[in-house]
Amino acid sequence: MKFIKQRNKLPLVLICLVSVSILALISLTFFGSRFNPIPQIVSSTVAVEESQPFPDVNTSELTPVQGKIIALLKQEYATQPDGTKYSEGIKEAWCADFVSWIFKEAGQPLSNQNSGSWRIPGTYTLREYYETSGKFKSADSGYTPKVGDIMLYDNPSPFGQHTNMVIKNESGVITTIGGNEPGGIRIYKHTQPDEAGFIGYGVLS
Repeated sequence: MKFIKQRNKLPLVLICLVSVSILALISLTFFGSRFNPIPQIVSSTVAVEESQPFPDVNTSELTPVQGKIIALLKQEYATQPDGTKYSEGIKEAWCADFVSWIFKEAGQPLSNQNSGSWRIPGTYTLREYYETSGKFKSADSGYTPKVGDIMLYDNPSPFGQHTNMVIKNESGVITTIGGNEPGGIRIYKHTQPDEAGFIGYGVLS
């Protein structure tokens, strides 16, 4: 009888061990700083629900570079090409590729510190670029973003490690456009710039 009782306890112990392992994996995935698949699943729902028509932007108040950026973003939003257009044919998460491509086409190419290329495929390297060029503003800096700036995120943002571009800032509501949100180009309105996981801005000039 004693042996039978011990055997009955074994499945319960196994269930507990499996549950703890799963919870640990989820925790690491949610709060790790890179390659987080769960926020991409979350953002796929958020981005679709919050996708907006391309907003009216008064280009007469913009610089020529900002005007070019808006024209390019509007064009790409309408056509929704595959992400490989921006990544030189490489199949990868392409949010930073999209930002890089827009700046190149607008005549303001970025410079990858590792390769010298206009294309910066990773958000971590993108953040380093803005930091070393003196164009990074942290989330708590009080900076007011403008058209053509980028926003940078890390976990636990619903976007995970990500970047997108500011196309409008009106009464504290920041409208962004980003590639790979999810799998396409999406528009999103932010009412809380201090949202979880938001790191800061890359300033256009």
